[in-house]
Amino acid sequence: MKARWVIRGLKIAAIAIVAVTVFGFILMNLWNWLAPAIFGARTITFWQALGILILSKILFGGFGRPGHRGHWRDRMKDRWARMSPEERERFRQGMQNRCGRAGVAPEEFSEPKRV
Repeated sequence: MKARWVIRGLKIAAIAIVAVTVFGFILMNLWNWLAPAIFGARTITFWQALGILILSKILFGGFGRPGHRGHWRDRMKDRWARMSPEERERFRQGMQNRCGRAGVAPEEFSEPKRV
């Protein structure tokens, strides 16, 4: 049983190494093809391409687990569906008291008057 997990871990590590290498070469070739012609930038090496890949992942992608985005949203939808109308209204009021409306302090908030 334990050997199976070790083999599976080695397969995942090998796939990750191949994927990083492929993405690094793709990024390097795209950069070296486009950036000098468009921006007058210098060409980069494979290691610089990996650095750009890691930097872009940090700045734009984060290191969250893929496939788990929006999980909180699904849980909240389930909780909302199980709430009674009274519980929903209490929840709304609580959120308005905590957060208020945009540009309006919670104590100043009142329902809009209908004309």
